[in-house]
Amino acid sequence: MPLFRLSKRIDFPPAWLARSDGLLCIGGDLSPTRLLLAYKNGIFSWFSKDEPFLWWSPDPRLVLFPKEINISKSLNKKIKKNLLKVTVDTAFEQTIRSCAKPRKKEHEGTWLVDEMIDSYIQLHNMGYAHSIETWRDNKLVGGLYGVCLGGSFFGESMFSFESDASKIALVALANHLTKQCFDLIDCQVTTPHLLNMGACEISRNSFLDIINKSVKRKNFKNIWNPNINLEVF
Repeated sequence: MPLFRLSKRIDFPPAWLARSDGLLCIGGDLSPTRLLLAYKNGIFSWFSKDEPFLWWSPDPRLVLFPKEINISKSLNKKIKKNLLKVTVDTAFEQTIRSCAKPRKKEHEGTWLVDEMIDSYIQLHNMGYAHSIETWRDNKLVGGLYGVCLGGSFFGESMFSFESDASKIALVALANHLTKQCFDLIDCQVTTPHLLNMGACEISRNSFLDIINKSVKRKNFKNIWNPNINLEVF
């Protein structure tokens, strides 16, 4: 398949035209309008520092159906100890910047460049991007963030400063979205960590069919109130 180059016009080629590695197009910008259109069309941006903007739609697609979250015995024991507090949208900027910190063990950089951080902060201020945070003694130790459209949550990144902190955030998110009858959590690309948490691969066509209907549902902005008490179990 050809690699498309985006112009200043805010549009995308059909996701099914992506290459075998999932790469669909290059260029454009990270404006909130373009990012929201990308999600609605099963596309996400992922690139590293000094690279152009790259847009992807992999096949298969990793998703987590909220009610199918898998909690291991060891994680369940930790959850029941109730040592970590879980919140929603109380520290979005701190969460996304924590996700952007380089992985020191692997000597990696980060794909969360400044332009992307700024765009997601804008989306948060607009009521689309949200964070789930885990705390120990008022210190942020883990969390995740993503974008909510209709009945879908498009997960972007997660981090842990202590063992299982991000897993607990994901469990809290899945439980919260299950109660709201959400359709899915988009996990984008396959990792053993997410597979172990209950995520599964579906075809791109199946993913597109689900979100085409899901994103048209009424946005549940009221469920992202920082005063909400998130239940992990």
